[in-house]
Amino acid sequence: MRSQQEYVLRTVEERAIRFVQLWFTDVLGTAKTFSITPAELENALEEGMTFDGSAIDGFSRVQESDVLARPDPKTFQLLPWHPDEVPVARVFCDISNLDGSPFEGCPRHALRRALDRAREKGFTFFSAPEIEFFYFADADPAHEPVTLDSGSYFELTASDLSSDLRKRSVLTLEEMGIPVEHAQHEDAPSQHEIDLRYTDALTMADTVMTVRLVVKETAQRRGVHASFMPKPLGGEQGSGMHTHVSLFEGDKNAFHDPDDPYGLSEVAKQFMAGLLRHAPEITAVTNQWVNSY
Repeated sequence: MRSQQEYVLRTVEERAIRFVQLWFTDVLGTAKTFSITPAELENALEEGMTFDGSAIDGFSRVQESDVLARPDPKTFQLLPWHPDEVPVARVFCDISNLDGSPFEGCPRHALRRALDRAREKGFTFFSAPEIEFFYFADADPAHEPVTLDSGSYFELTASDLSSDLRKRSVLTLEEMGIPVEHAQHEDAPSQHEIDLRYTDALTMADTVMTVRLVVKETAQRRGVHASFMPKPLGGEQGSGMHTHVSLFEGDKNAFHDPDDPYGLSEVAKQFMAGLLRHAPEITAVTNQWVNSY
């Protein structure tokens, strides 16, 4: 960890980075941030940065408001859409109580806790999502949503604004070291998809938050609104985030059994049973908005 912190501090100095954004999420999955200057970075990495958690959904009540944002130096990354004369970087944070104990309302902590339990059983958990979204002409709620194209599933169209935005988003992600498996037009007009190469679940959770911002930033720079709303258009296909998951024991796929008629191990069957058993609780986290239904 110390060497990673030193790398971050050295990079900030060498690249003359002016601001470092501290990213975290609330319990609704909404990205939050505040910025610090390089002068505050070393202290932030060592001690964390205090902020008022009472203003964040699901964090703290007013009488116990202050919490700590603790940067994870492994997530440090330059944000390529900021101008060269004012370089900006970001780092994801874990949220802690002032005594240093993990804050129970931090989604990153909740995921890390679950991954630790899997690791105790000898498993590494991987995921690979398919991220769907729409492009609209603007974000004015007074206007009916106007799509940018009339394409359909996997349609090969002449180059247009929406396909160009999708390609630019993929290029930005690759510039940030995020591998994309493929991207294509989805079923509904102006609906697109970016599929990410699998990685460990914590890295992927951070990556999904990054992808959403990259897609929105890329669109906004061309005067377009990108929406990850589940069902923005009546009568058209909605957007989801299909997520491929797997468990490994070392290099072995824990879901595979060559002797099973379906190629599935007992672990795989138990995993599926667990998903079905806990579907209501899972849905409360993954499908919080009325629009999901």
